[in-house]
Amino acid sequence: MGRKMHEKLRGLSRVFIGAAAATFLAAGAAQAAKAPPKQLELYAIDCGRLPVPDADGFADDGSYKGVSRTMVVPCYLIRHPKGDLVWDTGTPASKDKLLAGLAALDLTPADIEFISISHSHFDHIGNAGLFSASTWIVDPDEKTYAFRPQARTAAAQFAAYSALEASKARLVEGPSLDVFGDRTVVVHQMPGHTPGHTILELKLKGAGTVLLTGDLWHLAESRAGKKVPRFNTDRAQTLKSYEATEALAARTNARVVREHVPEDFDSLPKFPAALK
Repeated sequence: MGRKMHEKLRGLSRVFIGAAAATFLAAGAAQAAKAPPKQLELYAIDCGRLPVPDADGFADDGSYKGVSRTMVVPCYLIRHPKGDLVWDTGTPASKDKLLAGLAALDLTPADIEFISISHSHFDHIGNAGLFSASTWIVDPDEKTYAFRPQARTAAAQFAAYSALEASKARLVEGPSLDVFGDRTVVVHQMPGHTPGHTILELKLKGAGTVLLTGDLWHLAESRAGKKVPRFNTDRAQTLKSYEATEALAARTNARVVREHVPEDFDSLPKFPAALK
């Protein structure tokens, strides 16, 4: 064999070995990303923004009439050593953003053990149908509300989550449900905005307790002002849920995340970084 041919073969060998090594390393990285975390992690995925030209509906005392805002539409991934939970799924238009967020962590909807939503409005349940193979953690009153006759008539919105009707459900039948049995991920009943509205309590090793509060408060100032949206299903229940959430936050020294408030969302680590 000539010298030139020998060098050519040696060069091809290096290319082959390099390509094989890169493939091996990529596969290893993907496997590592997909592996269960060693501790609880919270990922905040930006699933879009909702412009609100007139926020009058978000306070039944008229205090927001003519006020314009832009709301964040969040999706959350909670990774626990025993499984993954997606909390709130954005609007149907958020589908690509949510799937891209999961893909960035080498995950697909089929990898998610649990799906849960704060409530069944379109900007929270909008992509829940992607997780029909997951166990749906839901307040029984909210499940009934999501599948009431009036909800079924909104064909496009209903189609985005209708597959959940046949999903395995784990019901939040007491005041709270401990998802993994270690009190680090707890769903709490906080009705009023809808009949079975819930919030999520997370106990992170480094960051401490975090409360993802769904639609208890839509605007930043609604919490301090105890504003009740015009379209809430029960005003008295709403006010009781405010009190219960504030008591929980004080008792646990929690960081309270008002899910639609941009500054609360933006204060969390920028995806794909996680709060731990």
